[in-house]
Amino acid sequence: MNASIKTPAEQQLMRIAGRLTADVLDMIGPQVQPGVSTEELDRICHDFIVGVQQAIPAPLNYRGFPKSICTSVNHVVCHGIPGDRKLRQGDIVNIDITVIKDGFHGDSSRMFFVGKPTVQGARVTQVAFDAMWAGIRMVRPGARLGDIGHAVQACTESQGCSVVREYCGHGIGRGFHEDPQVLHYGRPGTGMELREGMTFTIEPMVNAGERGVRLLPDGWTVVTRDHSLSAQWEHTVLVTATGCEVLTLGAADRP
Repeated sequence: MNASIKTPAEQQLMRIAGRLTADVLDMIGPQVQPGVSTEELDRICHDFIVGVQQAIPAPLNYRGFPKSICTSVNHVVCHGIPGDRKLRQGDIVNIDITVIKDGFHGDSSRMFFVGKPTVQGARVTQVAFDAMWAGIRMVRPGARLGDIGHAVQACTESQGCSVVREYCGHGIGRGFHEDPQVLHYGRPGTGMELREGMTFTIEPMVNAGERGVRLLPDGWTVVTRDHSLSAQWEHTVLVTATGCEVLTLGAADRP
């Protein structure tokens, strides 16, 4: 693995792409309501990215993916393809957005509740959120990828949930998926050493039940093998001289 180190100018372009990505998630949140289809959410996001932001939705046609966003509902772990499914009261849904602006990628996902969530839906969503932040808090020069993975895994498993191992975070920049792979499990002190200027995602997929998953025949949609609920949050982070900068914070969370 050979992670790219971003120059100050490239870091600034990553900040812009990250902010645009967060802006899409801020925009779409109020549209996540009972009765809306995931295809409708895709259309709204696509029009906003292309028309308002003058940017490119990275997932569209990426390795054949047919839509501009991913929508993963309930027991769908990741890479759910928007379609005619209408959201229902009590659903939980992950919306995953990746925007390309001036050649650089921003990548982030959030969980949304459709109306009032179930107790289990709210719980697995919170555990995934806490696990992501446990990983982000490990990021600083000299730390190792295993420190991130261990923090995510420990947070998740201490709450009786499980971490999906088949999918992981990734380096990001000019490429959608760059080195390194950022596993959400591992041992402290192992793996690549983090260096100032690296940019990558932390995006744990957390299952309420067992960690086993399976890929549906469409070649994209990943679901829990035991049909338990799954939740995921994702941020793009930049390693700074003193720690890290989260590039995909929503407007409400920006300093």
